[in-house]
Amino acid sequence: MASTENQDIQGVLIEEQVVPVPSSISIEAQAKLRAAVGDDGRPLNALHPSPGPDDHDAWRKMQAVADAHYAEQIKGLAGDVSANVETLKIGTATVHVATPRELRHEDCVYVDLHGGALVFGGGEACRLGAQIQADQHGMVCYAIDYRMPPDHPYPAALDDCISAYRRAIDIYGPNRVVIGGRSAGGNLAMATLLRARDEGLPMPAAAVLLSPEVDLTESGESFRTNRLLDVVLPTSLMNTNLLYAGGEDLAHPYLSPLFGKLSADFPPTFLQSGTRDLLLSNTVRLHRGLRQAGVSAELHIFEAMPHGGFGGTTPEDIDLKREIIDFVRRQLSPPAGRT
Repeated sequence: MASTENQDIQGVLIEEQVVPVPSSISIEAQAKLRAAVGDDGRPLNALHPSPGPDDHDAWRKMQAVADAHYAEQIKGLAGDVSANVETLKIGTATVHVATPRELRHEDCVYVDLHGGALVFGGGEACRLGAQIQADQHGMVCYAIDYRMPPDHPYPAALDDCISAYRRAIDIYGPNRVVIGGRSAGGNLAMATLLRARDEGLPMPAAAVLLSPEVDLTESGESFRTNRLLDVVLPTSLMNTNLLYAGGEDLAHPYLSPLFGKLSADFPPTFLQSGTRDLLLSNTVRLHRGLRQAGVSAELHIFEAMPHGGFGGTTPEDIDLKREIIDFVRRQLSPPAGRT
C-alpha cells in the first residue's frame, strides 16, 4: 500500500537520473549534446536566467549581448552566401529582401520569420538569414526584422508580419508565397495565417514551422518531461512570454496560435521537432489540430534533437534541410496538367 504522504501525487514520480547521450544519433550530433552540458550534468544554457518581465533595462542589455551572439552564430552557418540583399521599409516592418544569383523558383517569395524567443535574433542575424534562405530555396526571400519588446511588445511584431505578408501576396500572388519560421518565428507565422484569414486575406501556398512556439501558456507535457533534457532550451520561457504579451492574455490565438480556430483552407504545412525539444508538445498538438481540420500537414520528429536542431551542420540537420527544400519545391510546382 502506498504511504499516505504520496496520496496527493497526481502524476508519475521519477527519481533523479542521468539520461545518457544516445548512440542512436550521428557521432556529430552526439558531440553537440555532450558539448552543451557542464561537468555537473546541467545544460550550460540553464545557467543564464532571464530577467523579470518588468525589468526592461535588463532585457535591453541581454538583447544587445544575445543579438551579437546570434549574428556570430549564423555567420558561421552562412558560409559563402551569394544572394544579394537590400533592406526595405514595408509599412511598419523592416524587411531584408534577398535575391539569389540562381533563381530556381521564379516569381516566388519565401517569407522568413526569425527565431529568438520573440525578443532576440533581429538585425544582422535576420539579414544573414535572408541570404541563407534565398540561396537554400533558389527564390527571393523576405526576412522580416520585426519589432520586439521591451520597446515594442505585442502586437507590434504581428503588425509587421501582416504588413510584409500583404505586400508579398500583392506582388507575387498567394499561390507563389511560402511563409516559414523557427521557434518564435513559427509562432508569428501561424499567428499571421490566423490574422490573415480573419482579415479576409488569401492563404499562401505553404507554411514551414520548425519547432514553433505556438503555446505561450506552456501547457504541453514536454514543458515538464523535456525540462533540462533539452540542452538548447532547458527551462521555461515564461518571463519572455509575459514581456512579449505586454499584459495581454497569453491564451489569445494571436499570442498562442495553438488555440486558434483552424480550417481546411489553411495551407499545406511542414512541422518539425525533436524528441528532446522542450516545445515538442507544441509541434505534435498543432499537427493534430491541422489534420483534424482537414489540412495537409507533414510531421518530422528527429531522434534526440533538442530545440532548434544540433547546430546546423550534423547529418540530421542536413537531412532536415533537404526535407524542407523538397517540401517547398513540391508545393510550388503544380501537378502535371495544372498551371
